[in-house]
Amino acid sequence: MIQPAKISEIPDILIMTEACRVHMESKNIFQWTTEYPSKAQFLEDVDRNELYVLKKSDKIIGCIVISTLMDEEYENVNWLTPNTKNLYVHRLAVNPDLQGKGYAQKLMDYAEKFAIANEFISVRLDTFSQNKRNQKFYEARGYKKLEDIYFPKQSTYPFHCYELVV
Repeated sequence: MIQPAKISEIPDILIMTEACRVHMESKNIFQWTTEYPSKAQFLEDVDRNELYVLKKSDKIIGCIVISTLMDEEYENVNWLTPNTKNLYVHRLAVNPDLQGKGYAQKLMDYAEKFAIANEFISVRLDTFSQNKRNQKFYEARGYKKLEDIYFPKQSTYPFHCYELVV
């Protein structure tokens, strides 16, 4: 079941995202840091009603942020659609013990259906250039790879921007 996250769930979300960071690092993917994603970011996401959790047997097994706000790093990207009514996906995570079972697909299905139901014209996101698995995941869903952006506090490597016109 996917539902809006509550402030009381942030500690469990942080435990899960930390496990994701460690799991990625074990595969030499240094996409997240000990500072990102942070409690402060998740609190802001909850305040804006943009953080959703995926639960199985009342346990959080995944999360996703579905936002209408364009990060400043995205402002100079040559997107496929005008910057009018777009959704942005951030901080998609699935408990490493449960990856490969279709839960990330469910979270993305939810985001894309949300976009269509609310008459957004596209879904936009970025993924780390060193995370080939994520790139294949989004490309298989029909996302088009566009330009690169940088988050210097996270990595010297670029992040690829993707967009799906809905």
